[in-house]
Amino acid sequence: MINKLILILFLSCVLSAQNDTLKEQYSINELREQLDDSFNDPALNNAFAGVFIRSLKTGETVYKKNPDKLFVPASLVKLFTTAAALFILGPEYTYETTIYTDGEISDGVLKGDLIVSGSGDPSISNRFYSGSSTIIFEEWVQELKNKGVRKIEGNLYYDDHAFDDIPLGKGWAWDNESYWFAAPSGALSFNDNSIEIRISPAELKFPAKYTISPNTSYATIINKAITTEDDTQIEVTRERGSNIIYISGTINYKSEPVVKNIAIAEPAEYFMHVFNETLNANGILTEGKILDYDDTDKFIIKDDMTPLLVHRSVPLYRIINETNKNSNNFYSEQLLKTIGLEVYGYGSAENGLEACRKLFNEIGVNVDNLNLADGSGLSRYNLVTPRQTVNLLTYLYKSEMSDYFYNSLPIAGFDGTLANRMKKTHARNNLRAKPGYSPAVSALAGYVKTVSGEILAFSVIINNYLSSSNLVNYIIDNACNKLVNFVRN
Repeated sequence: MINKLILILFLSCVLSAQNDTLKEQYSINELREQLDDSFNDPALNNAFAGVFIRSLKTGETVYKKNPDKLFVPASLVKLFTTAAALFILGPEYTYETTIYTDGEISDGVLKGDLIVSGSGDPSISNRFYSGSSTIIFEEWVQELKNKGVRKIEGNLYYDDHAFDDIPLGKGWAWDNESYWFAAPSGALSFNDNSIEIRISPAELKFPAKYTISPNTSYATIINKAITTEDDTQIEVTRERGSNIIYISGTINYKSEPVVKNIAIAEPAEYFMHVFNETLNANGILTEGKILDYDDTDKFIIKDDMTPLLVHRSVPLYRIINETNKNSNNFYSEQLLKTIGLEVYGYGSAENGLEACRKLFNEIGVNVDNLNLADGSGLSRYNLVTPRQTVNLLTYLYKSEMSDYFYNSLPIAGFDGTLANRMKKTHARNNLRAKPGYSPAVSALAGYVKTVSGEILAFSVIINNYLSSSNLVNYIIDNACNKLVNFVRN
């Protein structure tokens, strides 16, 4: 009874303290003092912090700390990539994936080859649809069957030359290659270019059970995980340069399944391999080989071929929502190369970045003091300033793309990568921002509304800390809550 009473009193004190914090209001000078206290926290003694906060009502600089120094921004880079995609491609832009043939259909047999040509669609999966990971492939098979195809005598060619053959971003760490967040890019891509592996316990001392999605033979799984009474410690890695995936470690016999997502190598081959499996599993027999359009002697002229079907993606604004809400590295890299494809006719990161730089100069983001190396922020070569980030946010908020961009940002305490942050503050369901994280980097940039209805654009980037990332995020979140309580005299 005493312990219960102590718990009740403790919770009451916590709630009271939180409510007092939320009710407290700051003038601009008081706010600046409070923010100085936050960013001079002892946990940041060895760190390098940059902050810039601007009122979108008055244009006034509310607070600044190292606003023009360069920082590694991590996923704040996605703000730049998605903004450029909205302006250059347009919110209703759609990707097209086309299936051609150079033959004719006779008595259920396609007497010729099937050619699949991609333009970089990142969304060929079940992310926007109900069903298995192969739901779009299944729909394609049904369309082909509706056209009378029951067998394909020729080969299956893939055409992925719209993008370059460089699968990873500049400066990406080699030891991240097998992880889902470093999935390779490609003009023909499927299921975020990754495989989901679900590991479950079996009987004691027996190998763990596993399933994969999609259920494909493209990857070779080597299972060395054992069911034990010990704590669950499962590791899943892919052998570099191959699609051999190792499951190792232990799983407790009472454990819930452990789910891991592993990036694959050779995206176009993966795409075509699973598509071929889907064709065969759903009643269309294939007799030929899977071949790269660029690596054969066959000369294919698309104007002389018959398009059997054209698949169009969901509109770009939905793709951008996924990119920002869930910090999807793969989507952002696809977007960057798509920008390069549309502006310069070839989907490379270099072309995409060049188009982005021209746009940013036009909208007031000075690129002379900016270095972007990829579209996602995974590269440590990316360097931006807090002021540049806020300049971008300021322009976007006043532009015709404002709603699309604003709605794509995670909402504090509610969804995306901010779902579990600032839950018990006035920033909840108020602040909309993109977090960034990589080793020794924590960042947050976006918009927040004060208690008096004033919108502030802010960017906080902290580099080179030795404290836990949770503590650094708490410092940033606490500072954001103070912004909510800002009122003008």
